[in-house]
Amino acid sequence: MTSIFHMISGAPDPVAPFSHAVETDGWLFVTGQMPFMDTSLASPYPEGIEAQTHQVMKNLVTVLVGCGYALRDVVSVRIFLTRFEEDYEAMNAVYASYFAAGRRPARTCVGVTGLAKKALVEIDLVARRP
Repeated sequence: MTSIFHMISGAPDPVAPFSHAVETDGWLFVTGQMPFMDTSLASPYPEGIEAQTHQVMKNLVTVLVGCGYALRDVVSVRIFLTRFEEDYEAMNAVYASYFAAGRRPARTCVGVTGLAKKALVEIDLVARRP
């Protein structure tokens, strides 16, 4: 089994020592993405949970496409929220718009005490090559 460690041009720079994604045997494990609006870690986050969720999804799509995958290939998602009670419903509304109702990935969503650079949301995922 050979693994490919992906660093994707156009995706935000890592906030820690990691690859954007690791691919092995047709599985793609995408590192949690933050709501950076540019590749630089100095770029600001958009305001509010809806805008941050859209930006995180955009960054995830950049990594997926850079690895030759698409949202339709996603099988599992983990979501981390710093303001769980306050932001859960609004985040869900945005998140749901990215997946067809009959093809939504398995998912876990948890509240956390903090995320890098004080983000409101972080999302990672696993995809499988068809």
